[in-house]
Amino acid sequence: MNELERLKDGNLRFIKNQPIKKDFIERRAELLEGQTPFATIITCSDSRVIPEYIFDTNLGELFIIRVAGNITDKSVLGSIEYGIIHCHTPLLVILGHSKCGAVTAACQRKSEEGNSIDYIVDKIKPALKKIPNKDIEETIEENVKCVIEDILENSPAIKELKEKGQLKIIGMKYILETGEIKIL
Repeated sequence: MNELERLKDGNLRFIKNQPIKKDFIERRAELLEGQTPFATIITCSDSRVIPEYIFDTNLGELFIIRVAGNITDKSVLGSIEYGIIHCHTPLLVILGHSKCGAVTAACQRKSEEGNSIDYIVDKIKPALKKIPNKDIEETIEENVKCVIEDILENSPAIKELKEKGQLKIIGMKYILETGEIKIL
């Protein structure tokens, strides 16, 4: 089973509330030797979006970067590259979610000089430009696509791995209301 299928199967178990029983004590001991995650995921810091639950995975199976609005900057790119290059994950997922507060802020607010949230809002603006009606749910999906573009533009290493077929990049949206993931 490939990495994407593992995520889809795990999400189905999550939706049905049928998680695989996990022995965390045994797994922690196994992970003392190192980590071998099968996917790198960049997602929002929203407390309702927990990839390990959404995809019913165990400790050490996902390399996760969390930041409001699932945006990228140098620090986030470095973390993504670490997951892909050093942990050898063959799948990169950009996971947005419905009712994202960061995207909502970008759609509804004006700049407030000096507020650190403006940095996040500014990173979401490319998606806003592509959705002129400022529909929040459409902008959430467009933001995921813009993040993928940003990663490929700013990380030659990731772009090269993708072009060589050694890395698959997928955009997803987690639907809070149902627990389902939507492939974008």
